[in-house]
Order: sequence, then structure tokens, then C-alpha cells
Amino acid sequence: MLATRLLPDQVEFVLLSFEGPDPYSKAGGLGVRISNIAHILSSLGFQTHLFFIGSPDHPGLEEFLNGRLKLYRWCQWISRYHPLGVYDGEEGKLADFNRSAPPFIIENIARPAIQQGRHLIVLAEEWHTAEALIHLSDHLHIEGLRPFSILLWNANNTKGFERIDWHRLNYVATVTTVSRYMKQIMRTYGLDPLIIPNGIPSELLKPPPTAAIRQVRQKLANNEALLLFKVGRYDPDKCWLSTIEAAAQLKQAGHAIHLLCRGGIEGYESEVFQYARELGLMVKNVEGYPETWSEALEAIEAVGPADVFNVRFRMSQSMLHVFYAAADFVLANSKHEPFGLVGLEAMAAGGVVFTGPTGETYSSDGEGAIALDTEQPGELVMHIESLCNHPEIVQAIRLVAPNVAARYIWENVIGVLFEKITLAAHDQNIEPLFSASPDPPEPVQDEVIHTFIRQPRRSKLPAWSLPASHTPLVIPESAGVPLSPRQHP
Repeated sequence: MLATRLLPDQVEFVLLSFEGPDPYSKAGGLGVRISNIAHILSSLGFQTHLFFIGSPDHPGLEEFLNGRLKLYRWCQWISRYHPLGVYDGEEGKLADFNRSAPPFIIENIARPAIQQGRHLIVLAEEWHTAEALIHLSDHLHIEGLRPFSILLWNANNTKGFERIDWHRLNYVATVTTVSRYMKQIMRTYGLDPLIIPNGIPSELLKPPPTAAIRQVRQKLANNEALLLFKVGRYDPDKCWLSTIEAAAQLKQAGHAIHLLCRGGIEGYESEVFQYARELGLMVKNVEGYPETWSEALEAIEAVGPADVFNVRFRMSQSMLHVFYAAADFVLANSKHEPFGLVGLEAMAAGGVVFTGPTGETYSSDGEGAIALDTEQPGELVMHIESLCNHPEIVQAIRLVAPNVAARYIWENVIGVLFEKITLAAHDQNIEPLFSASPDPPEPVQDEVIHTFIRQPRRSKLPAWSLPASHTPLVIPESAGVPLSPRQHP
């Protein structure tokens, strides 16, 4: 590991992501990830700008931490016509983001920062931002600002890979991903990404209230019923059908079960619960708008007895924290999991977690969680019944799990991020940015400033897509499009 530290007066961060901190903008783990990165960077004293598809009902620009953190809610004029969330009206938002965000960043962030002697570091997430990052590199190159800019693009999963111009993206930016599992997948695309793991807020290591855990178990795990909890979008990759089949096998073996399911809005939901009914499980939907763990518990209890509870309301992190700890087992088993943030969050709460065998490297040694080898329901059932007969092992896992999760708090992961930025700077031939320094400043007090910005509707410079044959290495001069290479000697 490189023994270096980035100083707040050396750089300015720009984060690009479709998802963000607004409820409107969260559809999965990406919104949580980018919000946490933005918060930890700004709390350490770095000027941080987060661009995301924000709620149309909030200010276009919002400032926190005495202006250190700025949230730019992009495409709001489109979102007003698409109230269902960040991916409602996706294609229109994508086109507008690609066209308007790069020139705004150039004029309002990159140029002022570089003129004041700071370097620009751009962290872009997922396929939606790939084209915008390519356009931003073009603009930086045209304006003579590229030698002072470090560009990184991160893949959290493989969605949208078929829409990325990999040759151009890999040419203008350093590609990263979240696990060795994802790295191996991306090597099949001819890439060799750096690895920056996901992280969790350190606040999640605080144990949930014992009284809350006791109350959930009294209501949902009484009479020796097994309380199982699964969180994840309704997708075949999340092993929903094998989980349902395992629950049915446990019931047939004489166990009383209560399986809490918190998924998304995907159509696969209906297939999952139809299969549960076919296997003889009683399924009930749980609706409502609870704001606390106790209100969530009341909503679940109100629907009456069931084997499987389809929780259809949003569960906040504080709600999840209690239910993770109260459950006998948290089923974070997947057959394709790039990282596995749910499992890590549950471990932080002291939950007993089952993961799959893919990107969840934190469970590979079996110390703080159980890593399944297959998606076969019989393997899950075997482990659950064995652990039910050995409560001392369960207790040992509960005690160790938060210690394992603590390795992945953002305060630790940020050091890995800085190391990989150093490697990216070297790869892009940017002058060294790091030096020995004292401890970072204490976080400043939170202060909210509401401001409205006018989003540009057209670029000052063209930001069109290039044909596949016109890569930055072979674009003919007659095309009239300046190149935007990394800064090679």
C-alpha cells in the first residue's frame, strides 16, 4: 500500500452518478454508495460536487458542511414529468445528462479550481455516466485543462455494459470496480480494472437497541418460529426461488417459519410469490408508510399469520438495522453479487448472514458470515438446521460479524480510494499529488444552504457520440473532433 495522503487544498472532487441521496434517486445500492463517498470526502475537508438525477421538488443546488459538499440535482425539468423515480424517463434523462453536465462542470468547477492551483478528480459511477465522462474528457482537452484532471470510472455491476464504448472509456479514464469477482468478469472485455471495495458508514457499527430486538423477536419469532429476512431486488440473480424453496423445505421438516421479504418494484415479484403459494406457503403483502422500526413491526403484525411476508414499503437504514439483528438468519445469498452490501450491513448489526460465493469477499473465510457454495436450497436448509442445533456457533458469529464489517467502514476504504487515485494519476501522467500530511481536519458542522441553478440546455461545444470506427486513436483530422487522450508523455 502506498503511504500517501491527499490534501484538501490540492484537489477538488466531482462525482457523477444517476442515483443519489434523495428518496427519488435511490433504486439500489448505488445511491447509498455515492452518498457515502460524497459525505466522507467532504467531511475530511475536500471540496466535493455530486451530480445526480435528483428530486424535482428539491433545490437544484444544495450545500452542506459550510459549502464543502454541493449537491447538483440534474435533469429536474425532465423528472417533473416522470415522478416514479430516477429511472423513470431514463433515456431522456441520459441524453440530457450527457449533453449538459460536461460543459457546466468545465465552466463552473474545473476551470476555477485549476486556475486556483487545484487538480480535478472525477469519480463516475456505472454505465449511465460513461458517455458523459468521455465528453468531459473531450472538453477538458479542448480547454487545455486535461493535464490537471484525473478521471476514474467505476463499475458496481455488469448492467449496461453492452452500451459502453469501452475503447474510448478505457482510453480517457482509469477503470475501477468493487471486487475481484467483478475484475475477472471485466477482464473478458479486455480490461484490467483497479479494485476499490464498497464501504459502510461507521454509524452502522452501533448495536441496535436491545429492547427493539427483543420486541421484534417476541412478535415474529415466538413459539420457536424461525425468523428469516431477505433484502434485494426481485431478480433471478438474487436466488429468490431457491430461498422460497428452502423455506418450504424447512416448513415441511416441522419448523415454523416467518420469512420477511423486502424487494423492489420488479415484475419478477409476482413469479416469486406465486411459486411460494404453489409450494404451500401462506403469503401476505404488507403495505403502509411506517417511519420507524416499531411502526414497521406493527404493519407486519397487522396482516395476521403467514409464512412469507412481502414487505412492500420502503425500509430505512435504521429499520433494517433492527430487523437484521433480530432475525435468526439474514439471507443475502445470490448467484451473481458484485460486492454484497446487504450482507455487510447486516453483519455490522450483529446479524447471522448467508452470502453467495461471488463478490462477497468479506465472508470467504467463514469468520463473520456463512458463504454458500451453491444456489441449491438443500445446502441452505442443511446449514440452518445445523446452526439451530448449535446456538454457541450462532452466538460466536454474532460477536465476530461487526468486527469483520468494521474493516469496510468508509474511513478505512477511503485510504484505498486515495491509493488508487495515485495509481490513476501515474497512469494518466499527472504530476504527483500526494505527500505526507497531518491528520485530516475534523468534520465541520453541518449547514444547509438552498440555491437554485439554471441547468444549461445545450452545450457550448459538440458532445456527440463517435462511430465505433472513430476511436480516439484513429479519428481522421477531417472529422473536426479534437482528441481527448490521457496525458501520455
